[in-house]
Amino acid sequence: MSPAIVVAPGDEQKLNYSAHIRYWRRNLKTFLPHHYTGNDANRMILGLFILSALDILGDLPSALSPDERKGYIDWVYHCQLPEGGFRPAPATYFGDARNDGNKIWDPAHVPGTFFALSTLVILGDDLERVKRKEILTWLNKMQKSDGGFGETLGDGDQVKGGNDSRFGYMAAAIRWILRGTVEGPVDGVPDIQVDQFVQCVRDAEAYDGGLSEAPYHEAHAGFTSCAISALSLLDRLPVSKPDGRLRGLSNLPMTLHWLVSRQTMTIDETDARDTLMDETDSSTTCHDAHSFVKLQSYPSLRGEESFNDQIHSPFADSKLRWVGINGRLNKIGDTCYAYYVMAPLFALGYQHAVDKRPIRRWLVEKNAHMVGGFGKAPGDHPDIYHSFLGLMVLSMFGEAGLQDVDVVLCITNRAKRHLESLPWRRKILGMDPV
Repeated sequence: MSPAIVVAPGDEQKLNYSAHIRYWRRNLKTFLPHHYTGNDANRMILGLFILSALDILGDLPSALSPDERKGYIDWVYHCQLPEGGFRPAPATYFGDARNDGNKIWDPAHVPGTFFALSTLVILGDDLERVKRKEILTWLNKMQKSDGGFGETLGDGDQVKGGNDSRFGYMAAAIRWILRGTVEGPVDGVPDIQVDQFVQCVRDAEAYDGGLSEAPYHEAHAGFTSCAISALSLLDRLPVSKPDGRLRGLSNLPMTLHWLVSRQTMTIDETDARDTLMDETDSSTTCHDAHSFVKLQSYPSLRGEESFNDQIHSPFADSKLRWVGINGRLNKIGDTCYAYYVMAPLFALGYQHAVDKRPIRRWLVEKNAHMVGGFGKAPGDHPDIYHSFLGLMVLSMFGEAGLQDVDVVLCITNRAKRHLESLPWRRKILGMDPV
């Protein structure tokens, strides 16, 4: 099998696109490795990553027949609930047995709804079967008293789930997909409390400029990225001249400083011995999507072969050849944090604040796997989560052969343009005559 790393002229290396396409087609067309069995409830999320990755690679039209595309669209709608919103997988579907007594075990799910809508957009659906008014009504119920959002509704419409900006980001994305940036009622459905959410984001700003999951907690790149992306979708990013609207990020220079400071030379597992095994993906130390399978705990001979012939010194040729990105202070580099740090820099218009070349080399020469995809760190197996975000970053960097992407929505600009062209959405935004 040909490696996913191919030496190009000069000191740069390029991706072997055929290897990466094969990796994502295997994920789409065959059973996933058994390590994913425990992630059945995340099937909508995994599906979105796979389809969006193939779209970024420009392979989606070839990978899907018309019947397959229709089948996937119908599968997503199968996960839509009668009262609006989507379940994240069909595992909780009761069919005709669903009733007022058991529907609490089959609730609408904020991440599931966001990923379902995104999947439909990528597949070219017109969203006409989406229960838009019901979803927007439900979304209002998902907002907490502090302005943030939860994951699901429990008994008595009690908001359940996490307490951080991930759910706020997904709620803002659902709102943007279904009604754009229009504030106030749409089709008789009240808007979310935008100012309350923005204040919630501001309250989570840490002393060093990053954002955390809650006031007085440690800043984290994932929470920072989700918060800034949500502000972008709500049109509440900071502006140079005050306009009377409450906006997020009270100290933009400090936030930018914190983001660019996430660059690190600590990129290999052996570099992290002084952290006493306190790794970034531990479920007790980090919320880095620890619900997803992590394959780095399974030794990989091919993973070692992907990088063991590389020079390990970051000072090769008297310069920083490889620069990783971490999610918190004193942690090793991690593929996913390249996205969670670069996405907010792009959203804020400061993507040129860092040198992308050594970051790209770290991704392509260290973390790209010889069978396709990306591992979390050098030598790790590729997994769906890190492989998707690795592709996103390379596309953001303008990698030749990849489709350009919207860094906030995590879909290609092709898919975004399709969404923006839909007549019902253009009508809401006043772009077409009524």
